[in-house]
Amino acid sequence: MIAITYITFFVMLCLCGGFQFLAYQRRKDFSEGNNPQFLKFQRGYFAAYLMAVFADWLQGPYLYKLYSYYGYQEAQIATLYAVGFASTIILGTWTPIAADQFGRKKLCLLFTVLYSVSCLMKLSTSYGILLIGRVIGGIATSVLFSAFEAWYIHEHLETHDFPKEWISVTFAKASSWNGVLAVLAGVSSNLVSEGFGMGPVAPYMLAIPFLIFSGIIVSTHWTENYSGNKIKFKKLCGEGFKMIVTKEEIFMLGAIEALFESVIYIVIFLWTPILQTGNPSLGIVFSSFMASILVGQGFFNVVSTSRRFQPSVLLMLSIVMAVIANVILIISTHPEKRDESLSFSALTLFEVAVGIYFPAMGYLRSRIIPDTHRWGVINWFRVPINLIACVILMLLHEDVFQHGNRMIFVLCLLLLLLAVASGGRFLKVTKDDERLKQEAAWLESDHIHNIF
Repeated sequence: MIAITYITFFVMLCLCGGFQFLAYQRRKDFSEGNNPQFLKFQRGYFAAYLMAVFADWLQGPYLYKLYSYYGYQEAQIATLYAVGFASTIILGTWTPIAADQFGRKKLCLLFTVLYSVSCLMKLSTSYGILLIGRVIGGIATSVLFSAFEAWYIHEHLETHDFPKEWISVTFAKASSWNGVLAVLAGVSSNLVSEGFGMGPVAPYMLAIPFLIFSGIIVSTHWTENYSGNKIKFKKLCGEGFKMIVTKEEIFMLGAIEALFESVIYIVIFLWTPILQTGNPSLGIVFSSFMASILVGQGFFNVVSTSRRFQPSVLLMLSIVMAVIANVILIISTHPEKRDESLSFSALTLFEVAVGIYFPAMGYLRSRIIPDTHRWGVINWFRVPINLIACVILMLLHEDVFQHGNRMIFVLCLLLLLLAVASGGRFLKVTKDDERLKQEAAWLESDHIHNIF
């Protein structure tokens, strides 16, 4: 198992490099965003943001292992995961409102404090403290992927008056570095946890200095900014809901997102318990998964910019790949014929599908959902994601599901088959939609978000 994980990691890194090189060659304008003042401003943002992101990724590989090391059972660990997911999604809805009232710089500083506290709570073996730590960590994660970007956009447009088109240049670089740091985080956490024998809590202690450095840069080099317009929560949510129920293409897109991403949440929980019996290096497994996501993103960039396939078709491809991966997982997790190596291969395929899914979904959302309603619509999309993932994880408390991860994968397969049906309907509804025939630019890519 250890040999397979290292070989897979190396192969995925090579494939990732190849696809990223091909995607880079397809760029049309290499001079865009090369202004010296812009690059200086960009570096100031990256210095804080990327350290925060790296600290976030460090906390992914050994979370389940840590809770298991403290003696908690699978059902108890599932509750901790579900609470973390719920706090990220539910409380994350209020992050933009908090930014309006208190300022984005303050919120970014609050992130570094909250996440550091969450990491320190991992030192406790108390279930209650770990539960509170998950809630705090979920709040911090929602701030990381909203307040930082909101601060940057305001400074870019209002303070420095750079062209709006250059925002995508920064976020494309951020997305690329995000993937690289995810891979490095897996290797680093493996080194401190297993290489140095410091145990599964070590990555959380390692994350704290990076959070502190990020906070220092934000406090000393960033200026405060606020939203010019306060978000009218009830109005936007009401308009967003109306948009979903009256526009079939938006409804079907939301159905695909809810079904597919709820499976992502569930797989995030399941990968450690189904692989740990093979005693793999969890950090290297995590890095292999992150490299696989980058392979999927690179494949999307190459294929979509060549105009061979529309992003909506690539979205369907990602769902079908996820279906195949889950069928293999149902076979490989049979209680009497467990095959960890086959499970790892299936999970790797699933992560490649995730890598294709995120930029495809990002492209379609940008074309289908009007800018004026995007915040409200996407918040409604998050509700079923959270409900589905939490309900299925809570099924681990039931006797029929305990120690039966195979049954959970059966439910995931059903969700993905529904996503296939929703995708087929989406393709039919949008077959003549001119908005989806525009070329997917190299710069368009959703960030890989760490939802651990």
